[in-house]
Amino acid sequence: MKIKEIIESGIMETYVMGIATEQEIEQVLTLRKEFPEFEQELNKLEYDMEVLAHGMAVPPPPGVLEKIEHEVHEIQLSAQKLEKFSEQEHTTNHESAKKDRYIEVESESSHMRIHKAWRWVFAAVFVLGKIFLGFAIYFYLANKQAQEQILELKTEIKRSVPLR
Repeated sequence: MKIKEIIESGIMETYVMGIATEQEIEQVLTLRKEFPEFEQELNKLEYDMEVLAHGMAVPPPPGVLEKIEHEVHEIQLSAQKLEKFSEQEHTTNHESAKKDRYIEVESESSHMRIHKAWRWVFAAVFVLGKIFLGFAIYFYLANKQAQEQILELKTEIKRSVPLR
């Protein structure tokens, strides 16, 4: 009777999802050892959660595995080249060490990858740039209109004031 209440309490679910406290984890491990019925229910719940997770899984886009393997291979090659480069650097004399050395970089994509935090910074700079551009245009037109009004006032003053 007591074990059924514990099973229905939800402690197994929190344990399986990984959100249980340390006290709850210890309690589940103790109950698992003491009661075979509890262990059977826990195994059943783990299996059900795994089936649910597999059912909701989203497959990766095609070609992702090949792309990852290619990038890992490139990283390994660049690490090997770096080791060879550092060995060669130590064996060369001082004159050849003074020469400029360039590392050629090739990329499949023309896009630049940036950290997510910088994306917000770039977006903010872009939006602020548009806002400042709007203000610049507004003040330019306002200045032009003010100059025209000043010119009209000057001509009006010249007409109204008699010449001596």
